[in-house]
Amino acid sequence: FFSSRRRHTRCSRDWSSDVCSSDLLSVGFSDSMGEMTQRLLPAAKVVKAFNCVNNAHMFKPDFPGGQPEMFICGNDAEAKASVTALLQQFGWTALDAGGIDAARYIEPFGVLGIRQAFKTGQWNYVLRVITK
Repeated sequence: FFSSRRRHTRCSRDWSSDVCSSDLLSVGFSDSMGEMTQRLLPAAKVVKAFNCVNNAHMFKPDFPGGQPEMFICGNDAEAKASVTALLQQFGWTALDAGGIDAARYIEPFGVLGIRQAFKTGQWNYVLRVITK
């Protein structure tokens, strides 16, 4: 989830300050790491998923309220169907946000969660989408 700018591509001992810095999303809302990856590997079927959850909860998350939701995005419907099936096996409900350009809006959830975790010391969370 590090930006492609030189100062964020290295990993220092105390990387929390880099992760929580205000310029981490150097690509902003006009580009994303998902889109950059797709451009770098144009034949690849890039699907953005799992960037907004702690690795301890990626498989079979156990939280109140049932299966949590996971936003995904990508340009290839077949690849998104494969990721959706994988998410279901892992205990998630996939929410398709559209093409890979939607990564611009999904990626900040990861940074927000990390900032909150550093602030509270609580890493056991998932984002929920509650509909009425």
